[in-house]
Amino acid sequence: MSNPIRHFAMRTLRKMRWLPPKFYVKCHYEYFSGKKMDLDNPLEFNEKLEWYKVFYHPKILNQLADKYAVRAYVERKIGSQYLNELYGVYKKGEEIPFDELPDRFVIKATHASGFNIIVKDKSNLDRKKTIKKLDKWLGINQYYRKGQEWAYKDIEPRIVVEKFLEEEGRSFLVDYKFYCFNGEIKFFTAHLDRFTGHNHTTYDVDFNLLPFGHETLHDSEAEAIEKPSNLEEMITLATKLSENLPFVRVDFYSIDGKTIFGELTLYPADARLKWLPEEYNKIIGDYFVLPELNEEKEPITSFP
Repeated sequence: MSNPIRHFAMRTLRKMRWLPPKFYVKCHYEYFSGKKMDLDNPLEFNEKLEWYKVFYHPKILNQLADKYAVRAYVERKIGSQYLNELYGVYKKGEEIPFDELPDRFVIKATHASGFNIIVKDKSNLDRKKTIKKLDKWLGINQYYRKGQEWAYKDIEPRIVVEKFLEEEGRSFLVDYKFYCFNGEIKFFTAHLDRFTGHNHTTYDVDFNLLPFGHETLHDSEAEAIEKPSNLEEMITLATKLSENLPFVRVDFYSIDGKTIFGELTLYPADARLKWLPEEYNKIIGDYFVLPELNEEKEPITSFP
C-alpha cells in the first residue's frame, strides 16, 4: 500500500472511535506520527501513551481526569489550600447563577479537555449562547471525541465555575507543567501567554534551561524566565501528586508566589506531541517505565 493511500486509510480508521482499542491506537499513532506502532514493545513517549490508554485502567484515573472530582484527590494528598476557589458545580448550563458570580470567572467542563470559557467581563457575556454551548459540551464523551483516552470514558459530565486567576503586573499567567514518571519529575515546561503569543521553555528540577520542547511553540533560543520563588514547593507537591503513577503531568500556576493547582494530565495532547528535536520522543520514552501485564495481557486495574 502506497504511503498516500495508507495515510488516507489511517485517517479514515482514526475517525472510527468505536474500534477495538488495541487496533484503534495503532491507527491513531500511525496517522499522526507516520510510523507503525509495536504495541508489544513501545519505545517512544507517544507510543507509550497509546499503550497507557489500552492497558492502564485503575479506576482512580477517572477521578484524576475529572476536573471536579480531582479536587478531593488534591485535598487528600497535599491540602485544599492549593486548590483554586470553586464557585459551583452544575449538571446543566441553565443552573449557573450568573447574577451571583463576580465580573470575572472561568467555566470548565469536568469531563473533557479544552472545554473552557474565560470570562473577563460578565457584562459582555451572551448567556443564552453560553448555556447552549455548555449543554452541547455536556453531551460529548471525550473518549469518543478524541483518541480513546480511557480515563475520560466514564466521567460524569458536569460544569465547574472557578475564580479567574491573574497575577499583578502581568497580562498572562505562567503555566508550569511537571512531567512525572513513577513519582519522579524528569523535567517541566513553563508556558507563557497561552492565548496570544503562546510559547514555552523546558527546565530540569534545578532550573537549568533544557534544549528541547514540543512542536513549534518551543523556542530553543529563548532565555530562561525568572525562577519562581515557589519552585521547590511546586516540585514537592508534584512529586506527591504523582506517586505510584507510571506517568502523569502535574500542572500548577504560580500567582505572586502562591501555588495553585491546575490539573493532572494523563495523555498530553492525546499522544500527539511532536518533540523537538525529534529524538527526545525516544529519550523521554525511556523515562516512562510501563508496568508489566499478566500472561493474558489484560488491562491493569489495581492501584497501590
